[in-house]
Amino acid sequence: MAISKLDRKKPRYETSWGKLFVADSKELLESNRLNWFKGRVQLAFTSPPFPLNTKKKYGNLNGQEYIDWLASYAPLLSDLVADDGSIVIEIGNGWERGSPTMSTLPIEALLEFKKRGNFHLCQEFICYNPARLPSPAQWVTVERCRVKDSYTRVWWMAKTTKPKADNRKVLTGYSDSMKKLLERGTYNAGNRPSQHNIGETSFCTNNGGAIAPNVLLPALDELLPDFLANLPALHGLLPIANTASNDAFSRHCRENNLALHPAKMPPRLVEFFVRLLSDPGDYVFDPFAGSNTTGFVAESLNRKWIACEKDLKYAIASRYRFNDSVKQRKYTKRGAGTT
Repeated sequence: MAISKLDRKKPRYETSWGKLFVADSKELLESNRLNWFKGRVQLAFTSPPFPLNTKKKYGNLNGQEYIDWLASYAPLLSDLVADDGSIVIEIGNGWERGSPTMSTLPIEALLEFKKRGNFHLCQEFICYNPARLPSPAQWVTVERCRVKDSYTRVWWMAKTTKPKADNRKVLTGYSDSMKKLLERGTYNAGNRPSQHNIGETSFCTNNGGAIAPNVLLPALDELLPDFLANLPALHGLLPIANTASNDAFSRHCRENNLALHPAKMPPRLVEFFVRLLSDPGDYVFDPFAGSNTTGFVAESLNRKWIACEKDLKYAIASRYRFNDSVKQRKYTKRGAGTT
C-alpha cells in the first residue's frame, strides 16, 4: 500500500506516551518532522536489518553498501540523542556466501557507525539464544563442519564517556551461596592468585541483588534441559526471554491475518536497556520499529517513545500491542485508505 509524503509527516497511530510513523527512517530523521525531539531522546534502541546473504521480507543489504547504509544513521541519531543519552544497537553475525567462514561485515559496520558518530563504545553485550535453529544449515547440519550460531551482539554507545546509566535498576537475584554468605556475615578473606586482596566483609553488604553481567540469557525456564543441571553457575546471568512464537501478540496476528514480523525483538532485551539507561518520562526512539516492541516496552515503563517503521503492514499489526485508547489515524484519499 502506497503512502503519500503528506501522510508520512503524521504518525500512523499514537498513544498518550508515543507516536509511530510509517516512513523510511532516514527520510524522517533528515526532515524537520522530529526537530522538536533533537537533543531530547535519552535512548535510541534498535535492531536494524542484519547483513544476511538470504534476503528477508523486511529487506537487508550486504557488503560495503550495508556498511555505508548503517553508518549514515550515526550523525542523524547523534543529533537526536541527548548529550548524556545512549544508542544501543543489536546486530547478528554474518557469514561469507558459499564459504564456512564468518563475515566481519557486522563488526565493520558497527565500527564505521561508531566512527561517523564520534561515539564512545560504553560496553558490548552478548545476547544468547539457545533455541535458534542450527545455522548456517549447509555447514552445521549438512557438512557438520561448524557449530550453530546462537548469539547476537549488542553495542551500547554514547556521545560522552559517562552517559546516564544506573546498574542498580537491572540487578539480578542472588545465588543461594550469596544468600548464605549474607546470612553468615563473613567471607574467606585474603589474597587471591589474581593479586586481589579480599577483605572479611568485602561481599557482605546486601545491595538488593547481584550486578548484571554483559551476557544476556533467556529466562531460566526457557533454557534447554542440558542447562538446567547447571543452574547454580547460571544464576547470576541476566534472564532475557526468547522471542516467543505463541505469545498474545503473535496469536493475534495469526488469528486476524496480520503480518507477523519475522524478527521480533525479545521484550526483556528492550526492558533491560530501557531500565538501565533511562528514567520514567524520558524519550526512547526506535528507527526500525518492526512490530514496535520498543515502543510497547517503553510505554509499559512510563517512558515516552517515538518509533518509525517503513512497512505499513507491520505498523498496522503493531497497533494491537497497545490498549483501545490508542488514537488511530484514518488515511484520506491522499493515503492508503482507512484501517
